[in-house]
Amino acid sequence: MDPGLGRGDAALSARKSALRYAKGLVFLLPLAFLGVFFVYPLLTLFDISLRPDGALDLSAFARLMTSDYYLNTLLFTVYQALVSTVATLALALPCAYVFARYRFPGRSLLLSLATLPFVLPTVVVALAFSAVLGERGLLNDMLRLLFSLDEAPLQLERTLAIIIIAHVFYNFSVALRIMTGYWSSLGFHAEEAARCLGANELAVWRDIRLPVIRPALLSAGALVFIFCFTSFGVVLILGGVRFSTLEVQIYYQAVSIFNLPLAAALSLVQIVSMLVLLLVYTASQRRLHLPHDERSAHSVRPHTRRERAAIAITVGLMSILLFAPLAALVWRSLFLAGHLDVSGYTSLAEKTRASLLFTTPLEAVFNSLRFALIAASAALSLGTVASIMIKRGDAWTRLVDPLFMLPLATSAVTLGFGFIVALDEPPLDLRSSWAIIPISHALVALPFVIRSVLPSLRVIPPSLGEAACMLGAQEFARLRTIDLPLASRGLVVGATFAFTVSMGEFGASLFVAQRESVTIPVVIYRLFGHPGLASYRQALAMSVILMLVCAGGFLIIERLRGAGVGEF
Repeated sequence: MDPGLGRGDAALSARKSALRYAKGLVFLLPLAFLGVFFVYPLLTLFDISLRPDGALDLSAFARLMTSDYYLNTLLFTVYQALVSTVATLALALPCAYVFARYRFPGRSLLLSLATLPFVLPTVVVALAFSAVLGERGLLNDMLRLLFSLDEAPLQLERTLAIIIIAHVFYNFSVALRIMTGYWSSLGFHAEEAARCLGANELAVWRDIRLPVIRPALLSAGALVFIFCFTSFGVVLILGGVRFSTLEVQIYYQAVSIFNLPLAAALSLVQIVSMLVLLLVYTASQRRLHLPHDERSAHSVRPHTRRERAAIAITVGLMSILLFAPLAALVWRSLFLAGHLDVSGYTSLAEKTRASLLFTTPLEAVFNSLRFALIAASAALSLGTVASIMIKRGDAWTRLVDPLFMLPLATSAVTLGFGFIVALDEPPLDLRSSWAIIPISHALVALPFVIRSVLPSLRVIPPSLGEAACMLGAQEFARLRTIDLPLASRGLVVGATFAFTVSMGEFGASLFVAQRESVTIPVVIYRLFGHPGLASYRQALAMSVILMLVCAGGFLIIERLRGAGVGEF
């Protein structure tokens, strides 16, 4: 045997072993990131809530269970979520029927635009409703002018009503899309037969439509309830201290009172509640099968005056509900007392007189852009590696797949609180570092990236990789020259999702942002809570800027998602 051949085989074997080792290390990176920045902070919260002094101590939970105040907080959290869900479904149900039943000009465009409010940051939604329904809002200005009033006739700020309305605005598109897609896939033969037998409209709704749409109604209701149950920014900004949910109470106990054991106990209650709600949602999803193409052949053009009136009412209702608050936000940022006033924009480079901020609003814009680019890069890199790993489809990766979705099952407030109590000692002393902000944003965005990239990888024909392998291409070369280029649409959608999520993230940023590294949502919240017209107009201007950035991301996502990219 030629010694040279033996040395060559040994070198080849060593090279293959090194490649396998390197591949294993690369695949471990997303899991390590999840373990360090998600699992470890949550375990720290559990430890603080169960062992505040190093020994088992359930006094914080006993206080929660025996205090009328905290029990009422939990009951109010459930109550406002339930009322918001019922109101959302009540408005979305007839609109979903119209979209599923009829074809009309602008239908697809309106259905896509209806999703825009859902991708907006909560602080923008809160400011939009303040701009239209608040004491200084557009509607009150019009009523004062029309009836010559000195005071605002509508007193909706700091009320439950404005919280419910904002939740409906925020979650309407979720219920609309789920029910429209499901209804479109079923057809309308049963109700047509019932009409032939003489059934009136009420009987058709009671006996045909509601039983048929029940699985989608339950699925949409469960998802909307989860979003309302974990609502933070809307309740904090529009409700104030009078209306306290679990999320708001966690923030108040941790930041204002610094009662970490009680805040941790509340976080544990919130996590358990979320797991129960997600189990309910998963159970409802098993009965729901959505079509990939919502343009169903079951829809028809309207023929009667009644059908055309139903379409007109639906379009008008959605325009008022979904677009009037955003239009009012833009108007209020540009006009004051009927005259053009752009002082809110021109003063963004100035600090407030009361030194409310330790940086200018314009610097906060640059902070957000910088953090969003870093977070998007990190989330895209880790999410792509995780997607490649999950695509392999073996038993181990099927177990790993749900783990990367866990950040979606945990509120951003809980994540932010976990960061400040866990990452405060070497070698992970990040509490005073700006790096903690893009890390928290990347963690929140990671599930969105995976659900955008993974479907693009799964549709690549296996034959392409097999042919490349036969030609001698290594796995990394196949990824670089075949998989990643073919999955480019999913990569762009994932990066856009991550960038948009980072720009609008509020709950975690409110915990971890330092004085010099505040982001746009945090500055908007502080400006809005500060007395004075100048601060209010700056908050409006920054909200418009943030809305435009997120709207741009939404347009990119919708454009690429039209080609079937992503699972969201």
